[in-house]
Amino acid sequence: MSPAFVHRITKYDPADRDEHGHYTGAEEAVSDHGPVEAAYLAAIAAFAEASGIDRLEIREPAVTGFVHFGVEPSDGRHGLGGIFPPDLVGYHDGAEVSLPVALELVRGMLRDHGAWCRLEVGDVFTVHVGWDQYVYVGSDRLCVDAVARTRELGLFPELMATSPYAAELEKPDVMEAADEEFWARVRTVLVSRNAVLLEEGYVRNAARFHRLTPENLDAVRTGLSPRALLTVWPDLHPDVGAVLATLPEEGSAEVVWEAQDGTIRHAIVDDTDYQELATLVTGALAACALPMYHDERHPLLCAALPDNDGVLRARW
Repeated sequence: MSPAFVHRITKYDPADRDEHGHYTGAEEAVSDHGPVEAAYLAAIAAFAEASGIDRLEIREPAVTGFVHFGVEPSDGRHGLGGIFPPDLVGYHDGAEVSLPVALELVRGMLRDHGAWCRLEVGDVFTVHVGWDQYVYVGSDRLCVDAVARTRELGLFPELMATSPYAAELEKPDVMEAADEEFWARVRTVLVSRNAVLLEEGYVRNAARFHRLTPENLDAVRTGLSPRALLTVWPDLHPDVGAVLATLPEEGSAEVVWEAQDGTIRHAIVDDTDYQELATLVTGALAACALPMYHDERHPLLCAALPDNDGVLRARW
């Protein structure tokens, strides 16, 4: 559940809203990368201090996908450079970060560089960054001093019924836990197929692929990211040319292939990329094409990793 008190914090004066609540003033819907952005961070810090919060949990982390929807151009690191290493170790659902790190995540979201996540402490404290420089801070306390401090910073705190980004407003697509029963089903599939392709969604819009066999299953399982979304597909096909021939004339597809060195690589392509793709997969040992659209995806198995206590907390 959301905290009892949720404030919408913006740089938009309520006096400049029309009868429908739409802002009609002159403020631009992008970060100034300067004093106004700093004011947002200081306001969030004030609410955290008033709530007794110095650490927050990353929930539903995402990075830029095939299409970048941000107002500002992507910086190539999703706004996470200097916060997490290039392989994004530490940026996963359930990861706990200090308040300074959380504020840097908010900065990246305000700048619209591609990364997004909820920052939460259960039902006690939440920070959600929305479109157009709208920030929603929830607390189990009214935080009167933080509200006053926000106004001093030149921002406008407005009490709301709830955050439009509250997790309870969304229904997870995946409810199955990748527990021991799931892994037993994977082993059963491997008996008949000898190998399958495992897609490890470690954050939204990013995945790693593993070619599972009975011999490497345990090793791959040990290295999976916490709370990852696991999708099991049929094995790669040895006739790479035949796979390329099945690509749609229009639209997009995700192509996965095994390079000569045994690494599994993947790329999302459309019809304008096919010539470059043919060069990329030269010498590939096997490949497959996965559908991009949800209603076309029919994997063998799909589940999310539970925590060490066996409870599924990931909300995919």
